[in-house]
Amino acid sequence: MQVPLCDLTAQYLEAKEEIDTAFHEAAMKSAFIGGEPVKKFETELASSFGLKHAVGVSNCTAALSIVLKSLALQPGDEVITTVHTAAPTAEAITLAGGRIVFCDIEEATFQIDPKAVEAAITPRTRALLPVHLYGLSVRLRELLAIAEKHHLILIEDCAQAQGTLYDGKPVGTYGAAGCLSFFPSKNLGAFGDGGAVVTDNDEIARFVRMYSNHGRQSKFDHTIQGANERLDALQAAIMLPKLRRLAQWNERRRQAAEWYRQRLADVEEVRLPQPIPECTPTWHLYVIRTEGRDALAKFLKDKGVGTGLHYPMPLNLQPAFASLNKPAGSFPVAEWVTQQEILSLPMYPHLREEQVDHVCAQIREYIVSMIRQKRIVKP
Repeated sequence: MQVPLCDLTAQYLEAKEEIDTAFHEAAMKSAFIGGEPVKKFETELASSFGLKHAVGVSNCTAALSIVLKSLALQPGDEVITTVHTAAPTAEAITLAGGRIVFCDIEEATFQIDPKAVEAAITPRTRALLPVHLYGLSVRLRELLAIAEKHHLILIEDCAQAQGTLYDGKPVGTYGAAGCLSFFPSKNLGAFGDGGAVVTDNDEIARFVRMYSNHGRQSKFDHTIQGANERLDALQAAIMLPKLRRLAQWNERRRQAAEWYRQRLADVEEVRLPQPIPECTPTWHLYVIRTEGRDALAKFLKDKGVGTGLHYPMPLNLQPAFASLNKPAGSFPVAEWVTQQEILSLPMYPHLREEQVDHVCAQIREYIVSMIRQKRIVKP
């Protein structure tokens, strides 16, 4: 049995008729930039969050950087984020003129540690940029309290968490703005790049819309210097039928996560992900922890099971961020779990129960044949 890490073809086939029709209509009308497809998508997207505004942009990096630009950061102004995330989160801070301040994560949840955030605040701190990694929520209550105490802006990176709930309310609705990714493999994916900002803040929405469209409010009225960071109309048209299925698809992901939990809960050598009690996850990724991670990944590959590493090292160890002077050992939790233990198992809405059975059976076989017989060297 072959079980890929992600299966986008099955997702397309479910919505094929509507997607093909949307693509054809856009092509026949030559509606490629802005227009009705983008307006419809933004309206339904905002409604899905219960917010006033959704502004489509070219990708989540643009969403993050433009929102941060709206804060008018000055040289030396600091933005705190997690060291365990994709590079674009940190890149956005630099693009907006800010200084990156990394924090370590909680071992159990993979999410930014509020205690580390509190300790990292200085007189130059302007904003907090937590990431709801893997479709799990950060500890929003604690982070919002920190932001209020120190008069900081909180912006939510929801690239992997569209539809995730915290206390029954969507993540992305707690801070000043939520930033979304429509990269093809995301829970709501385009046929290329795409992103959006969701917010109730009129000024942030206005700034994002202007900046992403060359700084203009109308065709030849350039109010500020901006960039070309718009969401393509074709992507909006394609994603609208997928947006209407997103709640159902996220529920299927929850079912797949429950299958994994049921089948691996008694395997003591595998540590399962642990959402906080306030969180209803969307399981963009299902990430386990185990010793001998690389050997397990190879074993599963040989058995037809795709796996991934999200992410293989914390950002402080990436050459791009060496100038921050945070060498190995600066963030011990993230450095250990990323380089030694984490492994992403197959996760997508069309994952079948028999496929999960196969994945878990192979993990059990590996545990029995390798770890329990002491054939790997423990770190």
